[in-house]
Amino acid sequence: MPDALTLDHLNNASPDDLRPVLRACATSPAWADRLLAGRPYAGVDDAVAAAEKAVRTLDAAEIDAALAGHPRIGERPGGAHADGAAFSRSEQSGVDSGADTAARLAAGNAAYEQRFGHVFLIRAAGRDAEQILAELERRLGNDPATERAEAAGQLAEITALRMRQVLA
Repeated sequence: MPDALTLDHLNNASPDDLRPVLRACATSPAWADRLLAGRPYAGVDDAVAAAEKAVRTLDAAEIDAALAGHPRIGERPGGAHADGAAFSRSEQSGVDSGADTAARLAAGNAAYEQRFGHVFLIRAAGRDAEQILAELERRLGNDPATERAEAAGQLAEITALRMRQVLA
């Protein structure tokens, strides 16, 4: 995971100094700009709330950019997902599963991406592979507008979780 930030550093460091750490929380430049524009924050809870709120204000193209920064569930991050790779590995630690579950996740990911045009995103932290599979299967039944809202909500939860970890 990226180096921890103090609240003082978040409030006072230059945007260029903060962007690498913020990119690990959410890959959307617009999100980082909004978070930085809200400084200073009175406390960690305020900064985390602002991080989550900033995700919820992203437009469709910005959400797509942020979704593209996440690996598929069940796959190990790397390459294009390097910014948040340590977070993703930690968050998906409960997803380790047998070959059958891995095959079901791969098939579900492919079906989801074909239906919705982006990676299936879920806050994996605190969930095991079977819970994630159940959510994947449920969300495949969503219409595109409902699913976009669910994906954005999951993105907000993941971003808030990561910000809290960075500011710990």
